[in-house]
Amino acid sequence: MKALYTYFSFLFLLFLSVQNLQAQQAPFYSEIQQFKKQDSISFPPKNAILLVGSSSFRKWQDVQAYFPGYTIVNRGFGGSVLPDVIRYANDIIIPYHPKQVIVYCGDNDLASSDTITPEIVTRRFKQLFYIVRGKLPTATITYVSIKPSPSRQKLMSKMIETNSMILKFLRTQKNTSYIDVFHPMMLPTGRAIPEIFLSDSLHMNEKGYAIWKKAMEPKLKK
Repeated sequence: MKALYTYFSFLFLLFLSVQNLQAQQAPFYSEIQQFKKQDSISFPPKNAILLVGSSSFRKWQDVQAYFPGYTIVNRGFGGSVLPDVIRYANDIIIPYHPKQVIVYCGDNDLASSDTITPEIVTRRFKQLFYIVRGKLPTATITYVSIKPSPSRQKLMSKMIETNSMILKFLRTQKNTSYIDVFHPMMLPTGRAIPEIFLSDSLHMNEKGYAIWKKAMEPKLKK
């Protein structure tokens, strides 16, 4: 009997070890753990405005300075795609009980593979939307349109279609909003304004974020 107990105890510990190893192998695991470490030291206030998504938010380190009248919590991470945000929703969205969740993601989804269509990105966003709406029913859910990065010029038509599909979906839902940064970042020629981007032609400089500030501020929840 004792040998049987020892055997099952070993299997259980092995199971836990495998689960932990799989979790650590998940994309951006270390970044999420860093957020949790920050939270253990100083947990963000409830009813704040939460930014979540990919590197356009992650690199906006001084975002609070752009919106001094609001409490901003920035949880953008890595070069994340929507499945990553979905994976970590219970870690970096739900616990904060924000009054508004602003999502910037989908850009990297389209760039990850030629097989990723606007329909797939929209379906992924809907999945995230329903997770957040189910657990934070009073929070405003806001989507920031995919931006027109010069390095991704070939994806422009997919970006436009994805933005349009997500906007159409949000219009069917209560307590939502959509922030259009795509058009303010474009030239009449159909190309993005080059001087608002860093040398990688993907991420933005201060001029780019100034455009985002102007587009976002009217949609922030008081």
